Order: sequence, then C-alpha cells, then structure tokens
Amino acid sequence: MTVPLADVYAEHRPFLWSLCYRMLGSAADADDVVQDTFVRAIERPPQRADLPIRPWLVQVALNRSRDVLRHRRSRSYVGPWLPSPIETGDDAAPPAHEPVVDGVRTLEGRYDLLESVSFAFLLALEALTPTQRGVLLLRDVFDYSVKETADAFDMTEANVKTSHHRARRAMESYDRTRQVPTPALQEQARATLTAFLHCLEQHDVRGVEALLAGEVRTMTDGGGEFQAALRPILGRDKVARFYLAIAETSRDLKVVMPMLNGMPAIVATDPHASGRVAPRFTMTLDLDRDGKIACLYVVSASRKLTALRSRTPS
Repeated sequence: MTVPLADVYAEHRPFLWSLCYRMLGSAADADDVVQDTFVRAIERPPQRADLPIRPWLVQVALNRSRDVLRHRRSRSYVGPWLPSPIETGDDAAPPAHEPVVDGVRTLEGRYDLLESVSFAFLLALEALTPTQRGVLLLRDVFDYSVKETADAFDMTEANVKTSHHRARRAMESYDRTRQVPTPALQEQARATLTAFLHCLEQHDVRGVEALLAGEVRTMTDGGGEFQAALRPILGRDKVARFYLAIAETSRDLKVVMPMLNGMPAIVATDPHASGRVAPRFTMTLDLDRDGKIACLYVVSASRKLTALRSRTPS
C-alpha cells in the first residue's frame, strides 16, 4: 500500500461508517465493522496496491456487515429492536459524517442521505435479506452502478438486478407512506413533539390524544437492560395512557432536543434513575400525512446510545 494507512483511514472511514450504519442500524456495530475492515487492511492488504482501495474496503466492510446481521438475526432479542440514534445536525443537510464526492456534492440516489438514516427507513430495511439490504443501499442511496454493486458483492450483474428488484418490492409499503425530512417537516415535527411533551407534563389527556393518529404505535427498546414495553403498543387510547402513566412517575426529567436521524427528537436524563429504570433515553417520532404522530420510538439500551454526545440538559 503506497499511501500511509492513516491517510487511507481518514479519507475512507466516513463513507465506510455511513454505509455500515445503514447496513446494521447500529452505531456501535458500525464502529466495530469499520475497525475490523482497517485491521484487515493492515494484516491482509489487497494484492493490487496500484488499484483504488475504496472498492476493496467496501467489499470487506459489506461482507463483515452481512455476517454481523446474520448473527444478530439468529439471536433472540428482548422486546422490539430499534436502530441506535445518531445526531444529524440542525437542518436538512446530510449528516456531517457523510461522504463528499469531487469535494462538492454528496452521493444520493432514489433515497436521500438524511432519509436513509431515519428510523422508518432503517426499520423497513429489516425486512430485507442482508444481501438485498446492501444492494438497495448501494444502488438507491449511494448511487452505485450495477457493475460497481456486482463487484462489491462478488455477484453477477444479473443477480444484482434480481436482488435489487426484490428489495424494492419489499420496500413498497415504506414507499407509500415515506416522509422525506424537509425543513418544513422538521419544523412541524419539532412543534408537535414540543406540544406532546407539554401535554404530558400538564397531564392533558385530550391534548395528548389530539396529537396522536388513530393508528399510532409506539416501540420501546430497552434491550432487556431497562424497563420497556415488550411489544409495540397500538392505538391512540393505549399509547396515550402509556405515556401519561410514564409522565406521572418521571417528573424530574432533564430534556434536550437535538436532531436525531434527520428529525427533532429528545434526549432525556433521569437523575433519580436506579435499578431497571433507564438513566437516559431518546424519543423520536414519525408524522403521518395529516401531521399527526404516527409512531413514537423510545431507545434506552445503553449500547444503542453510544453515538450521542454528552449534553447538559436545560
């Protein structure tokens, strides 16, 4: 390898991390896979040092990511599985860790970069096989050609096209209701989330219910580590009662509102937490086309929160 590995790492790590995070939905797992990829580059570097190294790095990272996905899916998980939240900045621009091409533009395909880290998108990807997931990401997020995708997976172009077609078909339900995180949607979500928290604080039952869609659902991921609902909670009445009950016992929460996965969210800290009560959790929401809360996602599992910066709540 003619270029120092430190320079290779600095140049290619952002792209590899952004790809691996979308492949795995886990910031901690993405960290591990990227590290493993560069360890492989040290211990068993590519034979052709004269060729660009990114395709080789992508191939190694994708293979390792598929192994991690298969292993994760072979194990039982306590309660609903949710992606790990990542901070994405204060506007509708791509996250700061995203790749830049030609020093000017980011790669974008059928799905833009910010949308493709949303909880809704990452959960939709869970319906795909590991290979379908990778093919869809390369083709429809990172704008790879069929040939580049085939090379990355060591597949024929015909198999890439078949996998891509099946992946897109599996994403049809997501596509029908997808919400691209525009500045207008982000502002609407921020106002709705603020109103939701205010209504909970005031124990305003009607106010909470008015903000929720009729078919609203909530998913809570404590990873078996902290108290959380073991199944999704469905319906306006049940979801409202669930959060109003929690609000009654969580009076001293310290809350900040960063942008997580492309949308306004909260990071809450409980100074009195002990035992099975989570000391920190995030809440992210999806809105439906009418501006009502369609889904609320709460993540408290410690390993899921490793990508969040420490903040001083107001």
